[in-house]
Amino acid sequence: MAFSSPASAAKIDEQFRAWLQNDLWPQASANGVSQQTFEAAFAGIKPNLKLPDLVMPGQKPKTPKKQHQAEFGSPGSYFGPIGGVTSGGRSRAGQHAKTLAAIEKRYGVPGEVALAIWGRESGFGTAKIPNNAFEVLATKAFMSTRKEMFRKEVIAALVMVERGLASPKAMKSSWAGALGQPQFLPTSFLDHAVDLDGDGQPDIWNSVPDTLGSIANYLVNYGWVKGRDWGFEVTVPDSVSCALEGPDRGRKISEWAAMGISRVGGKPFPAHEARSEGFLLMPAGRSGPAFIVTPNFYVLKKYNESDLYALFIGHAADRIASGDRNFAGRWGKVGGLYRSDVAALQRRLERVGYDVGGADGLPGFKTRRSIGDWQEKNGRAATCFPDKGLVEALR
Repeated sequence: MAFSSPASAAKIDEQFRAWLQNDLWPQASANGVSQQTFEAAFAGIKPNLKLPDLVMPGQKPKTPKKQHQAEFGSPGSYFGPIGGVTSGGRSRAGQHAKTLAAIEKRYGVPGEVALAIWGRESGFGTAKIPNNAFEVLATKAFMSTRKEMFRKEVIAALVMVERGLASPKAMKSSWAGALGQPQFLPTSFLDHAVDLDGDGQPDIWNSVPDTLGSIANYLVNYGWVKGRDWGFEVTVPDSVSCALEGPDRGRKISEWAAMGISRVGGKPFPAHEARSEGFLLMPAGRSGPAFIVTPNFYVLKKYNESDLYALFIGHAADRIASGDRNFAGRWGKVGGLYRSDVAALQRRLERVGYDVGGADGLPGFKTRRSIGDWQEKNGRAATCFPDKGLVEALR
């Protein structure tokens, strides 16, 4: 929708109700949703103007100055909650040993990986998830920066209710519209939720077996490779450029080792891993730990499109299985720039021919390696991470 001037909250409410009836309802009906289900879902619902990433009527989307998602903040601080996830995971590993064994047998996903995701997403089901999913999803479908994505999600949520998979009252979500203990968006629920406890219906709100089984099924459906690790912390010598990072620049792990990359602690890479493909990961560039990761790392990333999220899950799973050990590498003081500053830096790199993965203010692997490549070509030491000096140099 296009508006010529900012509207009052009352005007937005009026436009929202018109959008529900004239725009969303025909699509919901075409997907088999009854009028009774539609009306029950949206009874009393108004747009929630406090949600992030909204585009108010009459305004254009712009990169926010600050970043509200922890996944894209300072890398080191992201791992602060890991102790609670690993201790909670270990305590539940014995409690749910039978379920975890069944999951590993059926899906090939290690139980500690499923536990780490469960703990990270909902505190093992203890986190309060207070939002009305239809309020969140419809608000974002009506006026967010990603309308089409949330439009699919609100339709999927209606389909869930129509099929009797959940009642409108049970549809509580995060601020991003994610549901239940594994924090599935509605499309993920329809595609990946399973009934592991055998009661006839997948229940990600109250059933631990269904929650853990659904997490494992999600990973398998995105290509989890049975028998492979997620990755290894490594030492990267100065002779190996940090600009070699990325899932599109893989080579056999034995080849990385031949370049001088070694596991921290001195252990060799397992023989079956050395023969397989691996990828360089340096989430803070030269200012933090480095890793050789496997395709399973990028499967974990499908759960949440963040390198730090996937790294948190892999590291937490290792700690659940083998004890609490921190990374050998230390996180430097990086990540303090405003998101808008990073976006400006990305636009400047784009103008000189670099693919930064989009000027969204988030320093993903394409941005990190583009920075490293630019630094090397301009006689600078490659750090592969944005900083204030770099922002100034590229003005």
